[in-house]
Amino acid sequence: MTVAAHDGGLGKDLPIGSRHYRAWVGSSEIYDIMSATQFSLLTFLGLREHHYLLDIGCGSLRAGRLFIPYLLRGRYFGIEPEQWLIEEGIKNHLGQDLVQLRQPTFSNDSNFTLTTFGRKFDYLIAQSIFSHASQSQIVRCLSEAQKVMEPAAIFAANFAEGEQNYTGKEWVYPELVTYTLEHLTALAEEQGLVCTPIEWPRVNKLRWVVFTHPEHARHLPDLSAIDVTRLSYLENELRLCRERLAAVEGHPYVRLGLTIRRFIHRLRSG
Repeated sequence: MTVAAHDGGLGKDLPIGSRHYRAWVGSSEIYDIMSATQFSLLTFLGLREHHYLLDIGCGSLRAGRLFIPYLLRGRYFGIEPEQWLIEEGIKNHLGQDLVQLRQPTFSNDSNFTLTTFGRKFDYLIAQSIFSHASQSQIVRCLSEAQKVMEPAAIFAANFAEGEQNYTGKEWVYPELVTYTLEHLTALAEEQGLVCTPIEWPRVNKLRWVVFTHPEHARHLPDLSAIDVTRLSYLENELRLCRERLAAVEGHPYVRLGLTIRRFIHRLRSG
């Protein structure tokens, strides 16, 4: 599937949710940072090249572009309902040669049927899934995860923490829905899993947690080893960069230039 290119193909001038392989899955401005955040988190939690990884909602392979080359052949599995996103991710990040070399496996299941692959996993990750999902969808995901998690598996996920729990029945996007940590913990316990919050940079303001089988919860890596002061510094620098970028983009001349560029692009694409 061919998607219109913007800003040199990076889609940085597009709103979240636009039909572009980067903008569809979140802010194009932090697309690369979100790749690195997920990869560094799982390797910190112990992911090694021989492990089997399930990427829930793998999208345009924002994180997959790092995981697939890192893992051994046939170790990466991704679920993504939008097939065009996977195709765009392969085209823009991997290429067919790397796909042939690493043999990742994909499914377009849209109901969190994690058992569709017929195997168990050492690590699972769900980036910004629970921040858009209904409670029934989260329960479905956790129920399926419990079935495919190896005894010592770690399932990392993030969510939008708030004072209210979303009670709607539908998937919400690109807007966020919120849950309390206590409620998410209770949903996990109902499915036989332990939910443990961890301190990791909230690049997109989402809080990270890990789900494990009860018998493995005490064997998690020492999360206190993270230099929280350093992480706070980096988060603050990121915030300042965003503010400066917003100020620049808000200048009348810059806004005019962006409008002209989009107009010229439409003329060339037409």
